[in-house]
Amino acid sequence: MTAATAGERNPKLLDWYLTHGRSLPWRGSRDPYAILVSEVMLQQTQADRVIPHYERFLAAFPTVDDLAAAPFTRVAALWSGLGYNNRAKRLHAAARVVARDGWPADVTGLEALPGIGPYTARAIAAFAFGAQVAAVDTNLKRVLNRWHGEVLTGPPLAAAAADALGDAPAAEWNQAMMDLGATLCRPRTPRCGVCPVTDWCTGPGTYEPPRSQGRFQGSTRHARGAVMRLLIAEPADFASLVAATGFDPGRVAEALDGLHEDGLIERSRSGYRLTD
Repeated sequence: MTAATAGERNPKLLDWYLTHGRSLPWRGSRDPYAILVSEVMLQQTQADRVIPHYERFLAAFPTVDDLAAAPFTRVAALWSGLGYNNRAKRLHAAARVVARDGWPADVTGLEALPGIGPYTARAIAAFAFGAQVAAVDTNLKRVLNRWHGEVLTGPPLAAAAADALGDAPAAEWNQAMMDLGATLCRPRTPRCGVCPVTDWCTGPGTYEPPRSQGRFQGSTRHARGAVMRLLIAEPADFASLVAATGFDPGRVAEALDGLHEDGLIERSRSGYRLTD
């Protein structure tokens, strides 16, 4: 894609976004903490499910210092229902680093925070600090792949994103691309007929489906969530966890081993409890 292509396509994309962009509670914020919370919650979770959790979480912990000072048991209780509780643990750890050291000044520093990968670092940099960077999430990657007509990964994907961004305002462009992918350039039923940038696209054929997570009901992931909910309320021993969750002992043991490995729980002589 050339700079001329981006110069023609981006005005169409941004005009569409002004009219059709999603109204989300974290949109328009320049607070890096609020953006961090939203981006961590949005990992592997749909926006409509995130909204009520995000609003409750910020009401309980309105600043990064509030979150850093809170015990993890309280953080986990507010996170309950979102799943993937290790995200809450990493968010809590990142808040403690920021409360101690301040916000990093660039993408490299943001990536050094606990649990912050390349996408989240660039999203915070663009949305909070005005950095001219493309934040490549799953939606943006799919759009770029279809524009180019090939599956892009690694440095070629990063280069394609930077070329497509061009000199457009990064915060608005990233949000427009995310919304385009979420609402029109969808994985299996793309709405090409109403896409504002279809003239610059090779078509919907290029799509790399995400890896299947497998069946949830009865899985170790299911057991992990059940165990976490019990330990948020109070410490418990192995036999109590087996009885209360209804899972077989082997599945509970797998869940406990994984939660311990992720740093979410601690073992003691009397049983298990959440880490602080």
